[in-house]
Amino acid sequence: MTHGIRTDTRTTRLDGHRGLRDTAAHYALLPLRLFLGVTFGYAGLDKLTDSAFMKASGAGSIGETMRAAKESAAIPALIDLALKSPVGFGYAIALGELAVGVGILVGLLGRLAALGGALISLSLWLTVSWATSPYYYGNDLAYLMAWLPLILAGTPYLSLDAAWRSRRRHSVGYHY
Repeated sequence: MTHGIRTDTRTTRLDGHRGLRDTAAHYALLPLRLFLGVTFGYAGLDKLTDSAFMKASGAGSIGETMRAAKESAAIPALIDLALKSPVGFGYAIALGELAVGVGILVGLLGRLAALGGALISLSLWLTVSWATSPYYYGNDLAYLMAWLPLILAGTPYLSLDAAWRSRRRHSVGYHY
């Protein structure tokens, strides 16, 4: 340090060539996008294709799952609301998970897809997995935390969002 100014910082070269560290940092959120996208897409498809799940009652049904979680939920009123139409709620969750998974994988409205994933995870944490003890055995809170970086960063690379941004920049004459 000289006169309070750091001289040891590392910056990306202006000519666009990046070292391994810069490239890794640049694409750091891609593994998280892939994991969350595949996981939420699979969760949605799994629910949609599970004949037992999309029922108001019976073993493995959305209705029975919600009734079992009601007493231990942080916000039982959310479960009461969903129990007014358990099959409709099941379809909403399944289609929401599928939309979030596809959206984050292809990078279409990435921040909105990540927000949707976070809201699904939050609702599941406050209801189904709230009573999990110790808390770190439940996965919904971890999923909620995993969505936060993608809410903040969006899908700036290898995405439809990035392609559209690039196309808009070039169509209005901006060149970086």
